[in-house]
Amino acid sequence: MCGRYATTRSAGDLSGLFEAVDETMDGLVADYNVAPTDPVPLVRVSAAGHRALSVGRWGLVPSWSRTPAGAARMINARVERIVSSRAYAPAFDRRRCLVPADGWYEWVRLADGTKQPYYLTPRDGSVLAFAGIWSVWDGPDSTLLTCSVLTTTALGELAEVHDRMPLLLPPERWASWLDRVAEPAELLVPPPVDWLARLEVRPVGRAVGDVRNDGPELTARVPLARPGGPDETTLF
Repeated sequence: MCGRYATTRSAGDLSGLFEAVDETMDGLVADYNVAPTDPVPLVRVSAAGHRALSVGRWGLVPSWSRTPAGAARMINARVERIVSSRAYAPAFDRRRCLVPADGWYEWVRLADGTKQPYYLTPRDGSVLAFAGIWSVWDGPDSTLLTCSVLTTTALGELAEVHDRMPLLLPPERWASWLDRVAEPAELLVPPPVDWLARLEVRPVGRAVGDVRNDGPELTARVPLARPGGPDETTLF
C-alpha cells in the first residue's frame, strides 16, 4: 500500500471541502485509477500562509535529487522511518500536505494464485485525506511539484486485505497536519479503529489492474465466486 487510488472530485469541490484557494489552473481531472507519477490534487500551505489546492506528481522527488527518475519508487513513506529518512524527513518537517482521495485499492492473493482487487472507501461517499508530504524539484527544463503518501500499520478489518494502509486524517486533524510546528509524535498516530469502521472493503473487477483503464466502473462492486459454492459479495 498504497499503489493505486481514486480521486474524482472537481477542483471546485475540493477547494470548498478543504477551505483552500484553487491554484490548479484547470489542471485537475477525475482519475479512478491513479498510478505512480500521475498528476494528483494536494492541499498544502502556500508561501503566503493560506491553504492552496495544487496539482502535483505522485512520487516524491527530493530537491537534491539529480533526476526525477526514481519517483515511482517514492510514492509511499513509512511513518516508522520518516523522521530519520534523508529523502523524506525534510519534507515531513516543513512541507506536509493533505492528499484528497475517494478511496484506494488493495489486492488479495487467492488460493489459485490470482489476485482479487478491493476498493476501500467511505460508506457515506465522503472525501478521504491521506497524510502526505511534498517537495519541489528544479530541473534543467522544468520544475516539478511532487508528493508522497504516508503509510502505517493497517488496523481493524483493513488488515484483512493488506498489512499497511495510508495514514488517514479525520477532518479534525487536517489543521494540525498542515501546522508546521506540530509535534511528530502527535501527527503520526493512526485514526481510531471505530473511525476506520466507516470504510467499506468492496470487491471490484480486475480491470483496475491495468493502468490504462479508467472510469467509475472500476469502483463498482462485483460478486466473489466461492469455489464449489455460491457467490460471495464480501471478504468478511
